[in-house]
Amino acid sequence: MADCLSRNEHPEYLFWVGCAGAFDDRYKKVTRAFTKILAYLKTDYAVLGNEESCTGDPARRAGNEMLYQMQALQNIELFKSYGINKIITICPHCYNIFKNEYPDLGGCYEVINYLEFIDNHIANGKLQIDKSVLAGISVTYHDPCYLGRANDIYAGPRSILKCLTDNFIEMGRNKSFALCCGAGGAQMFKEAEKGEKEVYLERTEEALKTDAKIIATACPFCMNMITDGLKYKNKEEEIKNQDIAELIVQSLKI
Repeated sequence: MADCLSRNEHPEYLFWVGCAGAFDDRYKKVTRAFTKILAYLKTDYAVLGNEESCTGDPARRAGNEMLYQMQALQNIELFKSYGINKIITICPHCYNIFKNEYPDLGGCYEVINYLEFIDNHIANGKLQIDKSVLAGISVTYHDPCYLGRANDIYAGPRSILKCLTDNFIEMGRNKSFALCCGAGGAQMFKEAEKGEKEVYLERTEEALKTDAKIIATACPFCMNMITDGLKYKNKEEEIKNQDIAELIVQSLKI
């Protein structure tokens, strides 16, 4: 964004990479996959680079309201300085807080989840999906809480996956009844509480019951937890956990 401003350019979208997209080695691959899609579509976008920080979502979920507001207000001022109106995110947690909670502090934007962005471009014909790439490969989908229950985004991800494969299988608990991966609400950053079983194991077992060869996810926290579940079950070589953006890139062969 700073480079664009120096050239008097004003990109249409800010691509908000997010903490996981910038620092987590596994999720960096998702960031790269989505940027390939943006490039393929010749999207006019920019990133903040070193100026990007956290949205404040984990702080708020953990109960540190002061830290959340400090981070949020800092971001809002930064967005204002660049004239940012449209934000694309690859993290449901970032999407939710930008869309539903930043307006309370004066930060009002058009916030677009990357799956909505992809689904719209499939619908308008700009993304031509080659179904043969995943032909015969069964795929199931884990609903992220902050896309599904928090923002009612259920149809888009399924529409995309059904364009990718003829063998899409729902888990027993899906859509509004889907089980959390176990990392939401800042649980990602704390020790597990007492119980009979880890939530991520319960969800991984549900995914394995479908006999799908790919567990599709759309959230960095979900990817982390499902991947851990597959490792625990010694299934990481047999069953793949991939983000929907990665599956799109495979299909487009870009």
